[in-house]
Amino acid sequence: MTGPTRAIPRSILYTPAISLDRVVKAWSYDADVHLIDLEDSVPPAAKPDARAVCRAALEKAPSPGNVAVRMNELGSADAVHDLVMLTDSPVRPGIVMMTMVTSAAEVTLLRRILASAGAHPEIYVTVETVEAITGLDAITEAADGLVLGSADLAATLGVEITWEAMLAARQAMALACARYGTACIDTANFRLSEPEVLAEETARVRALGFHGKATVHPSELQVINGTLRPQPDELRLARRVVRAVGAANGGIAILDGNMVGP
Repeated sequence: MTGPTRAIPRSILYTPAISLDRVVKAWSYDADVHLIDLEDSVPPAAKPDARAVCRAALEKAPSPGNVAVRMNELGSADAVHDLVMLTDSPVRPGIVMMTMVTSAAEVTLLRRILASAGAHPEIYVTVETVEAITGLDAITEAADGLVLGSADLAATLGVEITWEAMLAARQAMALACARYGTACIDTANFRLSEPEVLAEETARVRALGFHGKATVHPSELQVINGTLRPQPDELRLARRVVRAVGAANGGIAILDGNMVGP
């Protein structure tokens, strides 16, 4: 991980680069990172126009450092055109998100390509291939952030997108990100008509150690941001722990019947 230091996002709002007005409107929503998507949400025939929309949107962004661009698979012709647009643009995003990654070497290569044009964004990797899971340690060390790509991963595994089917991948991501200090972002919720699913899933991934969650709909941002923000009772407990440890003078503190180490 060699990108610039920034606050880890709680929420990433995905907007397809199909309409400039739609992308610019997204700036008004309360997402920590606004992502312009050039990949799955853009039909193949519309990708050239999408790059033009992306470039124009970057120039209108109030805070380009809080903008991410999700590019096409690095080994594809579309990715070549994506990179030309990104390196030629007078305004660069703070994050470039990779798709269908299979090795850490791809992350290193992309970083070198962008750096050769004077661009030094953070590199986030969508974890959506079996190879990404099996090579997760090296990929996590090379990247600045991981985002679970549940749809493609489930399709590869031949399973439904359920908590049980994605649990092993989530646990592996949380462990690897904790080891390297890498941002750990959960997949988007695809059951938009069931808001209770979003709340439960966000709370569960937070308990696993995830930092943030992706979304494709701005109506979900309040739940995501609120769930991933430290709660008042958690802050009160943290302050009490600090005071108890300080009073123990380097020894084991006891707080509410629980041992707290120095």
